Amino acid sequence: MLIAFKLLGSIALLIYGMKVMSEALQKMAGPQLRHLLGAMTTNRVSGVATGALVTVAVQSSAATTVMTVSFVNAALLTLSQAITVIMGANIGTTLSAWIMSAGFSFNIANAVWPVFLVAIILIQTGKHRYFGDFLFGLSFLLFALGMLKQTGTELDLASKPEVVAFFASFKTNYGTVLLFLLIGTILTALVQSSAALMAITMVLCATGAISIYQGIALVMGENIGTTLTANLAAMNANTQARRTAMAHLLFNVFGVIWVLILFFPFVRLVCKIVGIDPTADSIDSTRLSFALAAFHTGFNVINTALLIGFVPQIEKLVCFIIKPKKAKTEEEEEFRLQYIRGGIMKTPELSVFQAQKEIVTFGNMMERMLDMVKELYHTENDEGFGKLFDKIRKYEDMSDKMEDEIARYLGQVGDAHLSDDTKEKIREMLRQIGELESIGDSFYNLARILRRRRDNKIEFTKEQVAAGSAMTRLLEKAMAQMNAVLAGHREDFDIRDSISIEREINGLRDSLRAQNIKDVDNHVYSYEAGTVFMDMVSECEKTGDYIMNVVEARLGELAEEEKD
Repeated sequence: MLIAFKLLGSIALLIYGMKVMSEALQKMAGPQLRHLLGAMTTNRVSGVATGALVTVAVQSSAATTVMTVSFVNAALLTLSQAITVIMGANIGTTLSAWIMSAGFSFNIANAVWPVFLVAIILIQTGKHRYFGDFLFGLSFLLFALGMLKQTGTELDLASKPEVVAFFASFKTNYGTVLLFLLIGTILTALVQSSAALMAITMVLCATGAISIYQGIALVMGENIGTTLTANLAAMNANTQARRTAMAHLLFNVFGVIWVLILFFPFVRLVCKIVGIDPTADSIDSTRLSFALAAFHTGFNVINTALLIGFVPQIEKLVCFIIKPKKAKTEEEEEFRLQYIRGGIMKTPELSVFQAQKEIVTFGNMMERMLDMVKELYHTENDEGFGKLFDKIRKYEDMSDKMEDEIARYLGQVGDAHLSDDTKEKIREMLRQIGELESIGDSFYNLARILRRRRDNKIEFTKEQVAAGSAMTRLLEKAMAQMNAVLAGHREDFDIRDSISIEREINGLRDSLRAQNIKDVDNHVYSYEAGTVFMDMVSECEKTGDYIMNVVEARLGELAEEEKD
């Protein structure tokens, strides 16, 4: 019982160590890796290389997939480019197997303690804290590998007749291979960690419980199981996320099929390269672990080489399999979040990028709402006015829902261990969505003012109509600048451009207020008409303030520097 708990505890430490390592690396290099991913996918070979490089850097193929899907959704990468990146991610993730095989090859316990010490010092002093987190995760990983090796020795399954008899009952044939492949697939899908199953496989092989053939069959199952997890997570995601996950599944399934056809010759080839005889009664445990890592790498490298020339065909196939969901109404289509609907977007540091793309969509929706208000301002037909007013009211409801959904998502992301920069970004983004929702409220208030004018049969003078149009043109200008800031890089914008537009809006409001007093005194129009007109002007000016607040929230420190 104690040995069983040591085995399970070691696996838990292994998973935790890899998680801490991955998150620390993403905190240190997340933004730079995103830029790298967008810049280095100009062709298929560079796409594969980029996917492998990024995955090696963050030690998480899931993180690479998150970045890839986000770029596809943002139209920065095509689906075909994303497929090549995923091929590379499959190659990059095999580094984990080599790290584990190295852990099984020599006693690493002596190296763990100084790494722990350095990690704790870096974390406690605050200097290079993220590097300290990385070393802390690495320490747990190395410690877990050492414990697994020790536990495997204590198990000594090869000396237990009942265990040997049980596994010996599985003959070395295709039936056994398929059975262990299925077991590997199911266990990986349940545990949701191919690294944990790889460690268990190495322990079983090293202790002599299973043969190299059965171990490699488990590794093949792990390759399929890890893609099933992604597909399940992407079931409620957007179309491109589901297509990317499906491409990953098809890629690995194809690889398993051709390996099964050539299974025994291929395994013998890998064993020959590593220097072991798969038919021998006793095989060095170190070489067995290297054989598993070598197979994992060879499988993905050869599979990529075979399929890299068929990326367009894979793209067509996944597009045929995964059809886009059609909304029943225009309102449903507008409200549907595009970038953060799926559970596949789980990597905290990179999820912030997803949320920012959703905020860009929010800003574009507010721009369309402004167009509706402009159209309502000039609509004279009763039926057309009513339909347009109802549409504006529905958009205002959708803005409330978008704020709630994005805020809830950012709250979930904020619960994770994040870098200080990312925490600040989340605070800025929460302010952005709050101000965007206020813009939606303001546009609905404008629609209500226009309805009040219509119900009371108030006619504006030509001068008032022209002044109202001038104010909405300034709002259009401010809105366009705001959306450009939301969609672009902060460093590329100067907040003084938005301040200039805001001052124009304030200046126009002041001049119209003074002119309104004169016109009412001179009986150019009624006091009631003047009140409705100034309510509209004041609401427009208030909208301009909200737009300015969004820009300030987005530019953050840059805005503060300009104010200073």
